[in-house]
Amino acid sequence: MQKSLLIALIVTVIGAVVIHQFGSALPAYAAFILGAVIVATVLSIMPNSASPSSDAKYVGPTKTLYVGNLPYRVHENEVKELFAKYGPVNSVRLVRDRKTGRRKGFGFVEMSDTGADKALGKLNDYSFQERTLKVREARSQESSSDREQ
Repeated sequence: MQKSLLIALIVTVIGAVVIHQFGSALPAYAAFILGAVIVATVLSIMPNSASPSSDAKYVGPTKTLYVGNLPYRVHENEVKELFAKYGPVNSVRLVRDRKTGRRKGFGFVEMSDTGADKALGKLNDYSFQERTLKVREARSQESSSDREQ
């Protein structure tokens, strides 16, 4: 999403300069607005290839993976894109501190069973945004509460 926004802004600025150069009667701000309208029209017509199946959830056997040592500023979409290379991702939940609202540096990814196995093998000890990820199969809360007793 951020990449397409940056591309749209660059195309808008270039378009504004070109329109202003060839249509000298048009003020620069009007050329910029015209460029923005053209880019918005083109982007709304183009199919969104970045997330063709983002609305459809995977139906089938799934696993939940624990992902540790995440960068604190990472967003759910960035983690989803990383794991989606290995299979369909149903959800990404990054854990936040209840008091401050800041991310704690770990989260959970629910994805297809086979995709989770592939991601586990490829992304454990993987360098992501200058951090080395720790990926494990998530344990259920029941089994962790059994160990505490």
